[in-house]
Amino acid sequence: MRRACAHDAAVRMAADGDVRTLGAAITVALCGHWDHEPPCPLAPHHTSAERSGDEVTLRVLFAAEPESEADVRSRIETALSRAVFEGPDGVTTRWEFCGAQPSAVRRDELEHAERLMRTA
Repeated sequence: MRRACAHDAAVRMAADGDVRTLGAAITVALCGHWDHEPPCPLAPHHTSAERSGDEVTLRVLFAAEPESEADVRSRIETALSRAVFEGPDGVTTRWEFCGAQPSAVRRDELEHAERLMRTA
């Protein structure tokens, strides 16, 4: 049975860098492609990004089987540590990976986490 998990990460990216590419890179790592039919094969997930200058804080909320959780976290960090991604528009976005860590699901995320866990 899937359980809800969260993972926080930080990167530095140029002010004109598209933060959506970070989520796309994570989706490719977890699902094989940024544009796929639901559900996500390994872990239904949602990535949010907040920018402050050149610093971007990412939060990945996901649902995974307990035996897959470490693999999901590793894939997220591997995708971000590559520090480059070519988007569907052919534009290459670069960033500097600053680090990542597991995090607890917050109270305000519980409803979203429940939906992810129910995703078939």
